[in-house]
Amino acid sequence: MANIRQFRILVMGRANAGKTTILQRVCNTTDNPEITDGKGNKVFIATEVEAKCFQRGHHNIEHELVFSSNPGFVFHDSCGFEAGSARQFDEMKNFVVDRAVTTSLKKRIHAIWFCIPMTDYHRTVTAAEQKFFNECDTGHVPVIVLLTKTDALHLAAMEELLDSGLDLGGAKQKAAEKERELLERWLAHIKGMLDKCKFPPKAYVSVQKMQEEGADCMALVQCTTNAVNEEGLQRLLISTQKSSIALCVEYAVRK
Repeated sequence: MANIRQFRILVMGRANAGKTTILQRVCNTTDNPEITDGKGNKVFIATEVEAKCFQRGHHNIEHELVFSSNPGFVFHDSCGFEAGSARQFDEMKNFVVDRAVTTSLKKRIHAIWFCIPMTDYHRTVTAAEQKFFNECDTGHVPVIVLLTKTDALHLAAMEELLDSGLDLGGAKQKAAEKERELLERWLAHIKGMLDKCKFPPKAYVSVQKMQEEGADCMALVQCTTNAVNEEGLQRLLISTQKSSIALCVEYAVRK
């Protein structure tokens, strides 16, 4: 464990789930990551089409994404497979299984972030999510479900409040409370479905306002730390993350 200097995370979920934005916030940057092929060779984004593909999350899962602001994290990005082919799903599954048990400690993934965007809250759990959690045994590697783009619930909250008879001013005053209520409701729904799967998630967390610079990632890092549940990896993650001094202090006191 002492030889491992980078915390490796596989990020999954539908296209347009805000995955790249979350990684930027965790690493405290607005820059795009450096991409390598896993052997140290840089993967260059040479054309405008390639740049758009990157922004939309179209990556080779084997590629390593590292931000210069925090090279202690290595990310792998799995393409959204909700409408993908069986081949894409099998490639992802093979990667997960291989990297969960590989004898090369430096190549193992330590956690999986599975993003479900609230922009699609009417279809929060699709057949693709159920397929993953029923067929992909990640072994000791914890899967954390991230509820992303939760600000999309604002419109739904306003609609419910206005439908209840409130005027626009009254609805605006109660909107934040109603958003929290809706988020809790959808979280309970997602947990209720995924916890019934053969290989359910280890934890759930909502990430909010990730589109804003300086967004608070403490809940995500703390949830991941607890889910890893292995002291060596917990120390690595705590030392790698730079978003919360308070978390470092809390962990030090707890240990």
